[in-house]
Amino acid sequence: MEIRTLTPHIGAEILGVDLSQPLNNEDFSALHQAHLDHMVLVFRDQLLSQEQHKAFASKFGQLHVHPLNQQRSGNPEILVVKTTANSAYTAGDGWHTDVTCDEYPPMGSMLYITEVPACGGGDTLFADMYLAYELLSDTMKSLLSGLTAVHDGALPYLGNYKIQPAEGQYPRHEHPVIVTHPETGKKLLYVNSGFTSHIKGLSRTESRALLDMLFRHIDSTPRLTCRVQWQPNTLTFWDNRCTQHHAIWDYHPHSRYGERVSIVAADRPAASLAQA
Repeated sequence: MEIRTLTPHIGAEILGVDLSQPLNNEDFSALHQAHLDHMVLVFRDQLLSQEQHKAFASKFGQLHVHPLNQQRSGNPEILVVKTTANSAYTAGDGWHTDVTCDEYPPMGSMLYITEVPACGGGDTLFADMYLAYELLSDTMKSLLSGLTAVHDGALPYLGNYKIQPAEGQYPRHEHPVIVTHPETGKKLLYVNSGFTSHIKGLSRTESRALLDMLFRHIDSTPRLTCRVQWQPNTLTFWDNRCTQHHAIWDYHPHSRYGERVSIVAADRPAASLAQA
């Protein structure tokens, strides 16, 4: 196994691993540590069936079922990510963290892209939320500590995608604005423009102003990011607890196709003891 970093603080390509084959304990431990160290792992030239994709993800925990797949039969753990010339939108076209509206949002996601735009484009940007927190002033860190935000699935799924829930409502849950990663113990910023609707305890104007400032901090700070250029049969595995990502739709009218499998987190996003 060889690790080639994309940037010094986020992203790495992993060479010498065939994900279609079962991982031995040594390789799994190395990949688990690389995932914690680099947050975004890129595996090229992988030929995977849906079952092999799911088997690799299952090594890291229970598989997640996306809210849009709740009523799907067959393989509900596989979320199809498909954009064509006729698409009204492309999934992930904006900075977000996957499904933070869930009580237990995914700890990680694995997107396997098999078709890339013939014209080029279709890259995904990933941002380091540890660094996003570190770059805030001490005064802002103090202000945000102890605050709680609401994450609402209706924002993207109903508001942007216009997809009515199959039954009931989309998930809606509260998470701390500053959380501590359960494995690394590092603090990070945990709000995103895809799902975070408002901050509790603030007026509507105060909440909007604060969230907009944090969203601009993320989308206008290039040093937070790495860029994954997709090739056919590339799988990227990101730590959903400490990153955000943005799938760039710059390839219309060309197509891109992939399938995503996510892993349920063992713990809810939690503030540090010092914040509680």
